[in-house]
Amino acid sequence: MADEYQLNLTNAIAITGETPGFFSEYKVADCLKMVKVSNAPADTILDFGSGIGSSIPFFRKYFPLSTISCAEVSERSIEISKSRFPGNETYLQVKDTIPIPSNSIDVVFTACVFHHIPKQEHLYWIGELKRILKPGGILFIYEHNPMNPLTVRAVKRSPLDVNAQLIAANEFLQNIRMVKFVRAQVSYKLFFPKQLSRLRFLEPSLEKLCFGAQYRLSCYKSHTIT
Repeated sequence: MADEYQLNLTNAIAITGETPGFFSEYKVADCLKMVKVSNAPADTILDFGSGIGSSIPFFRKYFPLSTISCAEVSERSIEISKSRFPGNETYLQVKDTIPIPSNSIDVVFTACVFHHIPKQEHLYWIGELKRILKPGGILFIYEHNPMNPLTVRAVKRSPLDVNAQLIAANEFLQNIRMVKFVRAQVSYKLFFPKQLSRLRFLEPSLEKLCFGAQYRLSCYKSHTIT
């Protein structure tokens, strides 16, 4: 499946008129905006569920001074990522845990990963992401929005998402709060397909409306031990 990932993804999102690269760049650029607004450090970044490395060129573009680590379950995906984007990124194979010391990462980024993880495991993996974050560190989760019909259609068409379970933002927020992250907020993204891209300037004013194709959930690890 890893070898066919890019082609399958391209076919699945054809309805949007955009390429996979557009969505990868969109999320990393959005992450940078939030980091700047928060005035938070981003010296160390972890891409959890990095797949075949589609976000790597955009981390290099938007976070050129950061140290990037890529954590992925699939050994084959890691091999493909290294071949596609040779560089200085650190690769980590995820098994029962994330092989990173506690309190060592400034920013954790994960894009469209949790809908592939069984829901009964979400709390555990959210807890792992909290463990590796430094106090005050930020977690960015990007997920498909099950309230958007085009998103649901694209997921149903995709062989990559045969066993996917889309997660409503409010459901995710409950888990985030159970793990005791703080300052959690949801912003909806990607309201207009390419055919209506001239309207995208409106998107920042629509972020509270639950109809965007995806959403960003951001939250912080407290400076206080919990």
